[in-house]
Amino acid sequence: MNVMSLITPEAPRRFYRRWMDCLVPVILGCLISDEALGAQRMRLGTLVPKGSSYYNHLKTMESAWKRSPGGGVSISIYPDGRLGGEAEMVRRMRGRQLQVGLLTVAGLAEIEPRVTGLQQAPMIFRSIDEVEHVMQELGKDLEGMLEKKGFKVLGWTHAGWVHFFATDPIQTIDEVRARKLFCWAGSPEVVKIYQNNGFKPVPLETKDIVPGLQTGMINCVPMPPMAANFSQVDTRAPYMLKVNWGALTGGLVMTMEAWNGLSKDQQQPILRAAKEAAMAIQKDGLREAEESIQAMQKRGLKVIEPSSSQLDEWHLETAKAYPEIREMVDPSVFDRVDAILKAYRK
Repeated sequence: MNVMSLITPEAPRRFYRRWMDCLVPVILGCLISDEALGAQRMRLGTLVPKGSSYYNHLKTMESAWKRSPGGGVSISIYPDGRLGGEAEMVRRMRGRQLQVGLLTVAGLAEIEPRVTGLQQAPMIFRSIDEVEHVMQELGKDLEGMLEKKGFKVLGWTHAGWVHFFATDPIQTIDEVRARKLFCWAGSPEVVKIYQNNGFKPVPLETKDIVPGLQTGMINCVPMPPMAANFSQVDTRAPYMLKVNWGALTGGLVMTMEAWNGLSKDQQQPILRAAKEAAMAIQKDGLREAEESIQAMQKRGLKVIEPSSSQLDEWHLETAKAYPEIREMVDPSVFDRVDAILKAYRK
């Protein structure tokens, strides 16, 4: 038999129809799994270092989100400031390029300036317990403010205390005033307050801290130990003054557009997993801060403790800036923090 005689004009069309009969269910299955079942993709930006406990807790959250109802939520995490500084991340969130951010107060202030009430008054907190209590109480007010600006707070957190890292020994507040002090470039009001109170702030982006220390543009940096350890700031600034300048606070936020795009069944497990991650970051952050100090000490870091009289002077001098800070933050928010602390200390 001549095989070619079996290939009629209808044969290619029959093959095509059979092929499509097999392929269409596969295509529909993909569409159902990704769309009809509610699977969504989101992107999260943050400055936290890959490999840190903070990053690992975000990965745990990622796994929980994937298991949420309706096909889950798939999230891609971009650590180490890969998508830019926090101001850039907020811009990307507004431009729908990012849906979620783990941001410090500096980044959150790009959305709602009154969030700075959590952080901008140096040495106002006497303990981490006070920090966490104010976050819980003031956070309720701030969540509503951020929501009006288009952002849902999924959880508040902190990275422990901020200390001073310097290229030479420092102990008193006047010695820090004499140094070229790193200050975040995105906050000209803070720069002005530093200047008004005798400091020499040098406004830079966080990515410019290490280059700034290398060139001598700055010689003193307030930052949490974990960040100093991961960026190896201590190799350029090998002296740490253990003054609790402030707590590095922040939060996990999602755009309201992304939040409203979740089903009601998805929102609660997503929120629960985010809050668990924020609490875990907070808990492990304190432990990792001490471990970071120990790791830096092995590289030669010298830890300097102020005397009780020097610490009293630190508190006295920083309090002189509170009236200016009150006006910058927002008088009602500053007074609310003050009232929360007074009630807590009774």
